[in-house]
Amino acid sequence: MKNNAAKPIFVEARDQFHRALVRRGVLVVDKAGVPSNSDKDNRPSCAIGGLIAARLKAKCGVKLPAQTAGSIFEELVCDFLNATFPQLQNLRPGQWNIFNLGNNNTVKTSSFVQYEHLAHLAKVIHSDSQLATMLGNGYVVAPDIVISRVPCEDEEINSVRRFVDGTVALKADIRRKNNPLEIMHASVSAKWTMRSDRAQNSRTEALNLIRNRKGRVPHIVVVTGEPLPSRLASLALGTGDIDCIYHFALHELIDAVREYGKDGREDVIELLDMMVNGKCLKDISDLPLDLAC
Repeated sequence: MKNNAAKPIFVEARDQFHRALVRRGVLVVDKAGVPSNSDKDNRPSCAIGGLIAARLKAKCGVKLPAQTAGSIFEELVCDFLNATFPQLQNLRPGQWNIFNLGNNNTVKTSSFVQYEHLAHLAKVIHSDSQLATMLGNGYVVAPDIVISRVPCEDEEINSVRRFVDGTVALKADIRRKNNPLEIMHASVSAKWTMRSDRAQNSRTEALNLIRNRKGRVPHIVVVTGEPLPSRLASLALGTGDIDCIYHFALHELIDAVREYGKDGREDVIELLDMMVNGKCLKDISDLPLDLAC
């Protein structure tokens, strides 16, 4: 008997995400058999990346310039989040906006309530050369993708029972009467590949978000297509600056690493298992649910 049940939303969104990466030329394999997310000078990277590419049915093609591939990857991660997270109203109700800041020059970090003071700081520094020399731009925070929540009107807050009036909760950010700005819920750093310098960029972004906010820290996560476990570990292991790293195809990565490591390369399998079992590395399909926490 044929099963006509529709695919779960996350399964379909994940499949569409992978198909879009292939269709738009972000994930390709060149004539030498090197996938576009692998380091051509690193044999394990090419081997593991090749096994992932085969599972995702990547086509032969010319590798895009790094900046172009990175921009499209950001766009597609943003599309995936728009297709999934806002639908979890039963777990995380609210009016949500998901921005790719790289494609939206009108939205800046200071547009969100936790960081609105940075606009004033930038204005002061711009007019004071000595202060500019002392502080530089170390306070600047520029996430790739931001998820924000729109503050609520009192009618919505009081829709079930009367919780607030004009005498209480006069500073709560979620109350539009107190705050017209959106609340940053999550910062997503999207890195198609992860060389050591790019990994540290994500860590710097995270530290700036933590140190420069007024209010609660947003979720701070990284989404990557990096195939090499040792490079993933350079960011996944260690301090807790970042909530978690989400791999664009973790299930396929696990299968690829196990296949690659079966011929005496158990250390690669052990490293990946340590990150996965330690909840430092998850699949992109885990991300919307984690954001609902």
